[in-house]
Amino acid sequence: IIIITITWVSCITTNGVVQCIDPCATYTVVNDAWRSTENTDQTILHCDRNIVWSGWYRFYLGQTSARMPEKCVAENRCGADVPLWITEPHPVQLNEIVNRTVCNAWSGSCCHFVSHTIQIKVCSGYYVYKLQQPTACWLAYCTDEPQSTHR
Repeated sequence: IIIITITWVSCITTNGVVQCIDPCATYTVVNDAWRSTENTDQTILHCDRNIVWSGWYRFYLGQTSARMPEKCVAENRCGADVPLWITEPHPVQLNEIVNRTVCNAWSGSCCHFVSHTIQIKVCSGYYVYKLQQPTACWLAYCTDEPQSTHR
């Protein structure tokens, strides 16, 4: 299997057959209220390491498209001990795909455990994310209410 990303599509070659998809049209919805940066409830802790992330994902908070925070999120938020956030801004040009570092807040540090990289694409009015498994448990991807997705 060979995976190629060309500007605005993701292509996979399996046994010589190339299949390309537009992540803006082919994604999985993640709509978990507990992922909100406003959530401080620690009754049930979530672990995104237990999820096999495959393909592209679009975050929602209720009926509203959401996005990952671009700044350090205090520990014990987002339904986890260790919230995940991106260290650089979201892309701004329509159809642009970028790599972003994901950090995690714990023990007074904004990037306590080993960080990892995800991809983000700007779609028309929202973002999609190619998520990866976090390096440890009790880490979970956070979501914020959206701002403008492109200028």
